[in-house]
Amino acid sequence: MEQLPCQDCKGLCCGPVAISEVELKKIKKKIKTMPRKTRDELENQLRFHGTCIFYDTEKDRCGIYSARPKACSMFGFYKGMTCFRKPELATKNHDLIEEPAGILSIDFTWKDFK
Repeated sequence: MEQLPCQDCKGLCCGPVAISEVELKKIKKKIKTMPRKTRDELENQLRFHGTCIFYDTEKDRCGIYSARPKACSMFGFYKGMTCFRKPELATKNHDLIEEPAGILSIDFTWKDFK
């Protein structure tokens, strides 16, 4: 499978991200198991408005990769979720079944994960 060219994107495509209740619980668990220093560094980074609160701008990658929402793992490979750098990779159809519980950066902020 071809990879997306995400280096140097600084998370511009990462957000806003709708998440389900199941994903919310998974993310909360991930945040609680993070070393406090890592969590604090991630929380205090400056981000572009609307980008995901968990995007690590210093490392230029997802800060919760192992607990990332389904929408994030689908991005770039599914129609309607196209990467502007490699739109030809968005060939799959999707049907998101789970009802969103809210949106990261809008409905859920760092205060919800403490």
